[in-house]
Amino acid sequence: MGSKPDNSLFHPIADLIAIQQGVTIRSMSQPGSNSTISVVHPTELSSETQQTPGSLRMSAIATMHGIVSSLWAGIFLVEPSAKTGIHHHGEQDTVVYVLEGEACVRWGDFGGHSATVRAGDFLHVPSWLPHQEINLSEENPFRWVVVRSTPEPIVVNLPDDFWTPTISKPIERKHR
Repeated sequence: MGSKPDNSLFHPIADLIAIQQGVTIRSMSQPGSNSTISVVHPTELSSETQQTPGSLRMSAIATMHGIVSSLWAGIFLVEPSAKTGIHHHGEQDTVVYVLEGEACVRWGDFGGHSATVRAGDFLHVPSWLPHQEINLSEENPFRWVVVRSTPEPIVVNLPDDFWTPTISKPIERKHR
């Protein structure tokens, strides 16, 4: 009771009114930041980005589109009954929003962990975590919006046998 309202929430509205009335404009952006909004239409998405076998990545928010950002974003598609190669994204954290379809995501030392994601789900893939996406549907692709924590996408494709346990020969000791 008796506390003053937080007027910091009203500054953007006041700035908009000032702009409309021709009053001095105060910039809300950080020094040196890009101060424009960029729109990338579906026809402008580009597959000229790093790929993983079994999938299609289309960049949207990327330097190749002339967009200066600390993030990368795009669309990820896996066709019916397909699966991606095992891969990771280096130092990048990845956040996914499932637009359509259903996928099984595998991860872990030998791919032993899994989760199923469906339209409307969010998924977080930590940096350096080997993983694979599998489309279990024989009829429908799955499509995701993907956002990465650095401006250039990192994709490290691993060998197909990455999760195959290797049985090494025991070390032979020579008896003296």
